[in-house]
Amino acid sequence: MFSFSVVARSGAARAGLLATPHGRVETPAFMPVGTAGAVKAMTRAQIEEVGAQILLANTYHLMLRPGDELVAELGGLHGFTGWKGPFLTDSGGYQVFSLSALRRVDDDGVSFRSHLDGTAHRLTPERSIEIQQNLGADVAMAFDECPPAAATREEVAAATERTARWARRSREAHRRKDQWLFGIVQGGTHLDLRERSVADVTALDFPGHAIGGLAVGETKDDTWRVVDHVAPMLPEEKPRYLMGVGTPEDLLDGVARGVDLFDCVLPTRNARNGQLFTSAGRLSIRNARYRADPRPPDPACSCFTCRTATRAYLRHLHLANEMTAATLMTLHNLAYYLDTLRAVRQNTLLGRFEEFRAEVLGVLAASEAEEEGGASGP
Repeated sequence: MFSFSVVARSGAARAGLLATPHGRVETPAFMPVGTAGAVKAMTRAQIEEVGAQILLANTYHLMLRPGDELVAELGGLHGFTGWKGPFLTDSGGYQVFSLSALRRVDDDGVSFRSHLDGTAHRLTPERSIEIQQNLGADVAMAFDECPPAAATREEVAAATERTARWARRSREAHRRKDQWLFGIVQGGTHLDLRERSVADVTALDFPGHAIGGLAVGETKDDTWRVVDHVAPMLPEEKPRYLMGVGTPEDLLDGVARGVDLFDCVLPTRNARNGQLFTSAGRLSIRNARYRADPRPPDPACSCFTCRTATRAYLRHLHLANEMTAATLMTLHNLAYYLDTLRAVRQNTLLGRFEEFRAEVLGVLAASEAEEEGGASGP
C-alpha cells in the first residue's frame, strides 16, 4: 500500500512519488493545514479544485473536539470529512507545548489543560499513537517534545533525549498496517544535539522522517544551518518532511536542501489578513492603490479567484469583513503554493531547479520593496 521513490534530482532537489492507501503524492508537496479536519474558509470541492494532494489534520485539536473515538466511529478522517485523498496527522506535541499555559512534562508524557475549557488531559506516546490510529490518517507522527527557541541548551538536550525515548515507545505502540509512522528529529539549533537525534530516530527504521523544532522563533540563518546539517544525514530513500516552515522562499530553500514535504498555516492565515501571494510577489489587498484596480489578483494565475474577482472587489470584501474575502483569497494563496511546487517538481525533472529558484526568489525580493510603498486606507 505504501512506497516512496525519488524519480529525479537537480542538485540536492528531489522529485519523488509517495504512494499511500488513499492515493499518490507527487513530491515536493505542500500540505494545506486542516487543523480541525477542514482547511479554514475552504470547502472540500475548493480544496480539490486547487489541486491539493494531501492534507494535514491536528491530533491535539481533534482529540479535544469532537474526540478521536467519534471520528473513528464515523470512518476515521476520510469518512468523517469526506476527503478521499491522503491525510497526515501531527503528534499533538507542538500544540501541547505552544497552546497550553498549564502543563507538566515528565519522562512518561505531558499533563496539560485544554486551551478550550481548562479541562485536564494527558498525552503520552502511546495515547498520541492511539488517537492517530483512531483518526486513521495515511501518515502519523511519533510523539515528540518541541522546545521553544528561547530554551536553554540543557532544556533542549533534555527534550532531545525525551524525544528519542518517546520515538521508541511510539514505534512499539503503533499497530496499523495501513498507516505509516514517521519519526521526528529534534535538537533545537544545536548541531551536535541534532546529530544525536538523527542517530536515535533513524535507528528505529521509520519509513520517513521529519525535521521538527524549527519555525518556533529562531532566525532564518539558524533554520537553514540546521537543515543543511540534518537533511544529508537522513536516509536518501525515505521521504523528508520539514514541519511548519512555509513562506514561498522557505519552500524553495527547503527543496534546495532535499526536503520533500512541507506544511504551514501561512497561505491560509495571510489570506484572512489580506495578503496574497502572486507570481509578481506579495500583494497586500488593503493598500489604497487597489481601491479601483480592475485587474485580477494575479493575471498569470488561472484559479477561480483570478478568473472571477478583481483586486478592487477583494479589497472591498476584505475591508467590509465579508467572509467571502477569506474564501476567495485563501483559494488563491493555496493555488499559488501548490502551483509553485508543481513548477518546482517540473523544473527538477528537467534538471533546472536552481535556475527556476533564482528566478522566483528574484521576483519575490523585488516585490517586497514595491509593495511596502503602497499606503493602506479606506
